[in-house]
Amino acid sequence: MKEAHPTHCVALSGGVGGAKLALGLSRVLPGDALTVVCNTADDFDHLGLRICPDLDTVMYTLAGIANRVTGWGQAHETWSFLEALSHLGGETWFRLGDRDLATHVERTQRLRAGETLTEVTATLCQALGVTARVLPMSDDPVRTVVLTETGELSFQHYFVRDGCAPTVSGFRFAGIDAARPSPAFLQTLEDDATAATLVCPSNPFVSVDPVLALDGVEEALRRAAAPVVAVSPIVGGAAIKGPAAKMMAELGMPVTAAGVARHYRERNLLDGFVIDDADAGQAAEIEDLGLPTLVTGTVMETLADRERLATETIDFAHGIDSRQRDRAEAAPPERSA
Repeated sequence: MKEAHPTHCVALSGGVGGAKLALGLSRVLPGDALTVVCNTADDFDHLGLRICPDLDTVMYTLAGIANRVTGWGQAHETWSFLEALSHLGGETWFRLGDRDLATHVERTQRLRAGETLTEVTATLCQALGVTARVLPMSDDPVRTVVLTETGELSFQHYFVRDGCAPTVSGFRFAGIDAARPSPAFLQTLEDDATAATLVCPSNPFVSVDPVLALDGVEEALRRAAAPVVAVSPIVGGAAIKGPAAKMMAELGMPVTAAGVARHYRERNLLDGFVIDDADAGQAAEIEDLGLPTLVTGTVMETLADRERLATETIDFAHGIDSRQRDRAEAAPPERSA
């Protein structure tokens, strides 16, 4: 493992795409120099168990036990439990493998015993040998609700059960008003040792926006001395994985990297943006938003890809001139209609 920088980085992550960059970061930074904050608005209770899809994807990826074929769950999985449940007429639309099931059982037991999700996650990561700090965005329940042509759907019903088929008209985050960020999350954002906050290439609407919507998070990001840099999840007009491109189209947004940049920039949060070589023609448009732009390969097919993108993104964040950052903060673009 090589070190790109000895400084601390915070990564805001959803599931598969975020986990890939988080793995690269974990390979080029010492374990105590990386904090990955995971979206928990995907979490839900199923079959009496607390399921945390994004947390688990990041945790399994960093532990080296993720299923590389599916992008979720564990490698070398078996399905005896699900097969038996099917014979009994139980719900099997959400696939829980036998190895994965152990995580959910242990988490649920610990939560019921009074531990916080932050404490439980730390225990699970330690057991799996994960050296980076992995945090839930909050210890309080927040649930993404997808507004569709057929009515409101919980995120997992929209995403897994219904296969993202319904047309999306918006989102709301149930419980967000009462939820508070994990204390360790806010402390890390405000820590002088934090040199960069990186928004991973995750779905901006259902993976990143819930994290940003927590009370105090946007303000902490704006106050922080560290630059905030996002990596686009859209490459060549498509999402590498997941429904982000479909959502953008249905919401009337351009399905482009520049469209994602504008979505974040309207909140005056970013200091830089990273796009793929395929979208190099959009760099000028993004820079016109006041965002320095790095054009590089962002499709992470190999471990070397993950490490290279992590290193380049950190270098890019460190190279953002503080005076340029001040100018960007002073003159955000007008919000689009």
